[in-house]
Amino acid sequence: MAKTPKVSIITVCRNVADALEKTLRNIARQDYTDMEVVVVDGASTDRTADVLREMGDVVDKSVSEPDEGIYDAMNKGVTMATGEYCIFMNAGDEFAATDILSRVFSCNNDADIIYGDVVKTGRDGLPYVKPAETAHNAHRMFFCHQSSFVRTECLRRQPFDTRYTMSADFKFFKQMWKEGRTFLKLDFPVALFDTGGISNTRRADGIRQNVAIIKELDGPLDRLRLLPRLYFVLLMLRLKTVRK
Repeated sequence: MAKTPKVSIITVCRNVADALEKTLRNIARQDYTDMEVVVVDGASTDRTADVLREMGDVVDKSVSEPDEGIYDAMNKGVTMATGEYCIFMNAGDEFAATDILSRVFSCNNDADIIYGDVVKTGRDGLPYVKPAETAHNAHRMFFCHQSSFVRTECLRRQPFDTRYTMSADFKFFKQMWKEGRTFLKLDFPVALFDTGGISNTRRADGIRQNVAIIKELDGPLDRLRLLPRLYFVLLMLRLKTVRK
Protein backbone atom coordinates (compact mmCIF):
# COMPACT_ATOMS: atom_id res chain seq x y z
CA MET A 1 0.00 0.00 0.00
CA ALA A 2 1.37 3.42 -0.98
CA LYS A 3 2.35 5.74 1.83
CA THR A 4 -0.15 8.52 2.36
CA PRO A 5 1.13 12.11 2.50
CA LYS A 6 1.19 14.20 5.65
CA VAL A 7 -1.49 16.90 5.52
CA SER A 8 -1.28 20.23 7.33
CA ILE A 9 -4.69 21.63 8.26
CA ILE A 10 -4.28 25.37 8.74
CA THR A 11 -6.94 27.31 10.63
CA VAL A 12 -6.80 31.10 10.87
CA CYS A 13 -9.00 33.01 13.25
CA ARG A 14 -9.53 36.19 15.24
CA ASN A 15 -12.12 36.67 17.99
CA VAL A 16 -14.34 33.77 16.85
CA ALA A 17 -13.73 31.31 19.67
CA ASP A 18 -16.99 29.36 19.23
CA ALA A 19 -16.37 28.92 15.50
CA LEU A 20 -12.78 27.86 16.16
CA GLU A 21 -13.91 25.24 18.66
CA LYS A 22 -16.49 23.87 16.19
CA THR A 23 -13.83 23.54 13.48
CA LEU A 24 -11.27 21.89 15.77
CA ARG A 25 -13.78 19.37 17.08
CA ASN A 26 -14.71 18.53 13.50
CA ILE A 27 -11.06 18.08 12.52
CA ALA A 28 -10.52 15.81 15.53
CA ARG A 29 -13.08 13.38 14.10
CA GLN A 30 -11.07 12.71 10.93
CA ASP A 31 -9.94 9.09 10.70
CA TYR A 32 -6.71 10.06 8.91
CA THR A 33 -3.61 9.66 11.04
CA ASP A 34 -0.84 11.50 9.19
CA MET A 35 -1.97 15.08 9.71
CA GLU A 36 -1.13 18.13 11.78
CA VAL A 37 -3.29 21.06 12.87
CA VAL A 38 -1.84 24.57 12.76
CA VAL A 39 -3.81 27.49 14.23
CA VAL A 40 -2.85 31.07 13.41
CA ASP A 41 -4.71 33.49 15.66
CA GLY A 42 -4.63 37.23 15.08
CA ALA A 43 -4.16 38.20 18.74
CA SER A 44 -7.75 37.46 19.78
CA THR A 45 -9.16 39.10 22.89
CA ASP A 46 -12.04 36.66 23.42
CA ARG A 47 -11.74 33.12 24.83
CA THR A 48 -9.70 31.81 21.88
CA ALA A 49 -6.71 31.16 24.17
CA ASP A 50 -8.94 29.00 26.38
CA VAL A 51 -10.15 27.01 23.37
CA LEU A 52 -6.56 26.39 22.26
CA ARG A 53 -5.67 25.13 25.73
CA GLU A 54 -8.76 22.92 25.94
CA MET A 55 -8.08 21.50 22.46
CA GLY A 56 -4.37 21.06 23.02
CA ASP A 57 -4.56 17.39 22.09
CA VAL A 58 -5.84 18.38 18.63
CA VAL A 59 -3.70 21.44 17.88
CA ASP A 60 -0.08 20.66 17.02
CA LYS A 61 1.15 24.21 16.52
CA SER A 62 -0.35 27.61 17.24
CA VAL A 63 0.60 31.25 17.31
CA SER A 64 -1.31 34.28 18.55
CA GLU A 65 -0.03 37.63 17.38
CA PRO A 66 -1.14 40.59 15.25
CA ASP A 67 -1.16 40.08 11.51
CA GLU A 68 -1.94 42.08 8.38
CA GLY A 69 -5.10 40.23 7.44
CA ILE A 70 -6.35 36.75 6.60
CA TYR A 71 -3.89 36.04 3.77
CA ASP A 72 -0.95 37.19 5.85
CA ALA A 73 -2.12 34.75 8.52
CA MET A 74 -2.47 32.00 5.92
CA ASN A 75 1.06 32.65 4.65
CA LYS A 76 2.26 32.44 8.24
CA GLY A 77 0.52 29.10 8.64
CA VAL A 78 2.28 27.76 5.55
CA THR A 79 5.68 28.64 7.05
CA MET A 80 4.73 26.60 10.13
CA ALA A 81 3.44 23.61 8.14
CA THR A 82 5.44 20.40 7.76
CA GLY A 83 2.95 18.47 5.62
CA GLU A 84 3.27 17.67 1.93
CA TYR A 85 -0.17 19.23 1.37
CA CYS A 86 -2.00 22.09 3.07
CA ILE A 87 -5.71 22.73 3.40
CA PHE A 88 -7.16 25.90 4.92
CA MET A 89 -10.09 25.15 7.21
CA ASN A 90 -10.77 28.52 8.74
CA ALA A 91 -12.75 29.01 11.93
CA GLY A 92 -16.33 27.96 11.28
CA ASP A 93 -15.52 25.60 8.38
CA GLU A 94 -15.84 21.83 8.69
CA PHE A 95 -15.00 18.69 6.75
CA ALA A 96 -18.06 17.19 5.07
CA ALA A 97 -17.46 13.74 6.61
CA THR A 98 -15.11 12.02 9.05
CA ASP A 99 -13.28 10.13 6.29
CA ILE A 100 -12.60 13.01 3.89
CA LEU A 101 -8.80 12.94 4.18
CA SER A 102 -8.75 9.16 3.83
CA ARG A 103 -10.92 9.31 0.70
CA VAL A 104 -8.86 12.10 -0.86
CA PHE A 105 -5.53 10.35 -0.35
CA SER A 106 -6.61 6.72 -0.67
CA CYS A 107 -5.32 6.60 -4.25
CA ASN A 108 -1.74 7.36 -5.20
CA ASN A 109 -1.72 10.63 -7.11
CA ASP A 110 0.76 13.42 -7.50
CA ALA A 111 -1.46 16.37 -8.40
CA ASP A 112 -0.37 19.79 -7.18
CA ILE A 113 -3.92 20.88 -6.35
CA ILE A 114 -6.64 18.42 -5.36
CA TYR A 115 -10.15 19.81 -4.93
CA GLY A 116 -13.77 18.76 -4.60
CA ASP A 117 -17.29 20.07 -4.13
CA VAL A 118 -18.47 22.17 -1.20
CA VAL A 119 -21.61 22.18 0.94
CA LYS A 120 -23.14 25.62 1.51
CA THR A 121 -26.30 26.90 3.17
CA GLY A 122 -29.00 28.29 0.89
CA ARG A 123 -31.26 31.27 1.49
CA ASP A 124 -33.87 28.85 2.80
CA GLY A 125 -31.44 27.73 5.49
CA LEU A 126 -31.00 24.29 3.94
CA PRO A 127 -27.66 22.81 2.89
CA TYR A 128 -26.88 22.19 -0.77
CA VAL A 129 -23.88 20.94 -2.70
CA LYS A 130 -22.16 23.43 -4.97
CA PRO A 131 -20.20 21.40 -7.55
CA ALA A 132 -16.63 22.29 -8.38
CA GLU A 133 -15.78 22.94 -12.02
CA THR A 134 -13.07 21.49 -14.21
CA ALA A 135 -9.86 23.51 -13.93
CA HIS A 136 -9.73 26.43 -16.37
CA ASN A 137 -8.73 30.07 -16.60
CA ALA A 138 -11.77 31.75 -15.10
CA HIS A 139 -13.09 35.11 -13.91
CA ARG A 140 -13.67 33.68 -10.43
CA MET A 141 -12.75 30.73 -8.25
CA PHE A 142 -14.01 27.52 -9.88
CA PHE A 143 -13.97 25.66 -6.54
CA CYS A 144 -14.15 26.59 -2.87
CA HIS A 145 -10.76 27.24 -1.27
CA GLN A 146 -11.75 25.25 1.82
CA SER A 147 -12.32 22.22 -0.43
CA SER A 148 -8.80 22.18 -1.85
CA PHE A 149 -5.48 20.60 -0.92
CA VAL A 150 -2.36 22.33 -2.25
CA ARG A 151 1.21 21.13 -2.31
CA THR A 152 3.07 23.04 0.38
CA GLU A 153 5.98 23.77 -1.93
CA CYS A 154 3.60 25.65 -4.28
CA LEU A 155 2.39 27.82 -1.41
CA ARG A 156 5.93 28.53 -0.26
CA ARG A 157 7.19 29.38 -3.70
CA GLN A 158 4.21 31.62 -4.46
CA PRO A 159 2.75 33.05 -1.21
CA PHE A 160 -0.65 34.72 -1.23
CA ASP A 161 -0.44 38.31 -2.46
CA THR A 162 -1.63 40.24 0.59
CA ARG A 163 -2.39 43.33 -1.48
CA TYR A 164 -5.57 41.53 -2.48
CA THR A 165 -7.33 41.34 0.87
CA MET A 166 -10.26 39.30 -0.46
CA SER A 167 -9.07 37.65 -3.69
CA ALA A 168 -5.48 36.55 -3.09
CA ASP A 169 -6.60 32.92 -3.37
CA PHE A 170 -8.14 33.66 -6.78
CA LYS A 171 -4.81 35.12 -7.92
CA PHE A 172 -2.84 32.18 -6.52
CA PHE A 173 -4.88 29.50 -8.29
CA LYS A 174 -4.93 31.48 -11.54
CA GLN A 175 -1.13 31.63 -11.36
CA MET A 176 -0.96 27.89 -10.68
CA TRP A 177 -3.13 27.17 -13.72
CA LYS A 178 -1.06 29.44 -15.94
CA GLU A 179 2.15 27.74 -14.76
CA GLY A 180 0.80 24.36 -15.82
CA ARG A 181 0.43 22.96 -12.33
CA THR A 182 -1.68 19.82 -12.18
CA PHE A 183 -5.26 19.95 -10.86
CA LEU A 184 -7.28 16.92 -9.79
CA LYS A 185 -11.06 17.31 -9.44
CA LEU A 186 -12.87 14.99 -7.03
CA ASP A 187 -16.54 14.08 -7.37
CA PHE A 188 -17.63 14.50 -3.75
CA PRO A 189 -17.94 17.34 -1.21
CA VAL A 190 -14.82 18.05 0.84
CA ALA A 191 -15.96 20.85 3.14
CA LEU A 192 -18.91 22.56 4.77
CA PHE A 193 -18.24 26.22 4.11
CA ASP A 194 -19.16 28.88 6.69
CA THR A 195 -20.98 31.44 4.50
CA GLY A 196 -20.73 34.17 7.12
CA GLY A 197 -17.16 35.06 6.16
CA ILE A 198 -15.77 38.26 4.70
CA SER A 199 -15.87 37.04 1.10
CA ASN A 200 -19.65 36.57 1.32
CA THR A 201 -20.51 39.80 3.13
CA ARG A 202 -18.46 42.14 0.89
CA ARG A 203 -19.03 40.59 -2.50
CA ALA A 204 -18.60 43.73 -4.61
CA ASP A 205 -15.18 44.43 -3.10
CA GLY A 206 -14.04 40.91 -3.92
CA ILE A 207 -15.26 41.21 -7.51
CA ARG A 208 -13.36 44.46 -7.98
CA GLN A 209 -10.21 42.72 -6.81
CA ASN A 210 -10.86 39.89 -9.28
CA VAL A 211 -11.05 42.55 -12.01
CA ALA A 212 -7.67 43.94 -10.94
CA ILE A 213 -6.11 40.45 -10.90
CA ILE A 214 -7.35 39.64 -14.40
CA LYS A 215 -5.90 42.94 -15.63
CA GLU A 216 -2.61 42.02 -13.95
CA LEU A 217 -2.27 38.42 -15.12
CA ASP A 218 -4.32 37.90 -18.28
CA GLY A 219 -3.64 38.96 -21.85
CA PRO A 220 -5.98 41.05 -24.06
CA LEU A 221 -8.06 38.14 -25.38
CA ASP A 222 -8.70 36.66 -21.94
CA ARG A 223 -9.49 40.10 -20.55
CA LEU A 224 -12.06 40.58 -23.31
CA ARG A 225 -13.58 37.20 -22.45
CA LEU A 226 -13.52 37.43 -18.65
CA LEU A 227 -13.97 41.06 -17.59
CA PRO A 228 -17.49 41.69 -19.02
CA ARG A 229 -18.85 38.94 -16.78
CA LEU A 230 -17.56 40.70 -13.68
CA TYR A 231 -18.66 44.14 -14.85
CA PHE A 232 -22.16 42.75 -15.34
CA VAL A 233 -22.27 41.35 -11.80
CA LEU A 234 -21.04 44.68 -10.39
CA LEU A 235 -23.79 46.47 -12.31
CA MET A 236 -26.44 44.10 -10.93
CA LEU A 237 -25.17 44.60 -7.38
CA ARG A 238 -25.24 48.36 -7.84
CA LEU A 239 -28.82 48.28 -9.17
CA LYS A 240 -29.85 46.05 -6.28
CA THR A 241 -28.40 48.57 -3.82
CA VAL A 242 -30.21 51.47 -5.53
CA ARG A 243 -33.56 49.63 -5.35
CA LYS A 244 -33.15 49.24 -1.61
